[in-house]
Amino acid sequence: MNLEQHYKKLFSDSLMRFKENSYEIDKEIDSVDDNRYGITLVIRPSKNIICELETVIDQINQIEPNQYFYPKSDIHITVMSIISCYNGFSLSNILVEDYVNVIADCLSGTSSFNIEFNGLTASPSCVMVKGFFKNDSLNVIRNKLRDGFGNSILQQSLDKRYQIQTAHSTIVRLSEKLKNKDLFISALKKYENFYFGNFDVDAIDLVYNDWYQRKENVRVLHKFQLNS
Repeated sequence: MNLEQHYKKLFSDSLMRFKENSYEIDKEIDSVDDNRYGITLVIRPSKNIICELETVIDQINQIEPNQYFYPKSDIHITVMSIISCYNGFSLSNILVEDYVNVIADCLSGTSSFNIEFNGLTASPSCVMVKGFFKNDSLNVIRNKLRDGFGNSILQQSLDKRYQIQTAHSTIVRLSEKLKNKDLFISALKKYENFYFGNFDVDAIDLVYNDWYQRKENVRVLHKFQLNS
């Protein structure tokens, strides 16, 4: 996949949806009945990157203050949803050690790699940061995970929703109708190609999480250190 072309098409299609008022509003964000949980492998961006992202988040917040903005503690890149969030899942359904062992085998010998955050893109319901990685490093990890869990009998839902191939990070979700649509679109265009920086990935976390990766609902099950 050509990530730049993919992100560009997402951005173009989503801007059209925003202009036509055919975007999607996430109605579950404030629901007290939302009990969707799962386990996920995630990467946390560096503190320097988070500081850069906060600048653009603050600007969008000034335009559309009632949308859902990811706090810095919740910003992440999904490596793979091992068990996609669903209502009623809990850690009592699985043996965490079994999952740690499979993932450890898949990541054995894996070296640290670099991710670059360069610009914004969007979906019909979200604003996302464009993430790029060299040498197909992240997809090599994902393919090893697909093989590892494909050869196991463990409960999993890899690629059930879609086959993940990007390194994006969601920073805003639409939780209500846009009130300042034109200014919102202009802000996204302003940062379409803004360079936020890059960081080295030297660890990947296996977490128990809700749909939005809210810090108060996330539990780190294991931290996998990559080779330096």
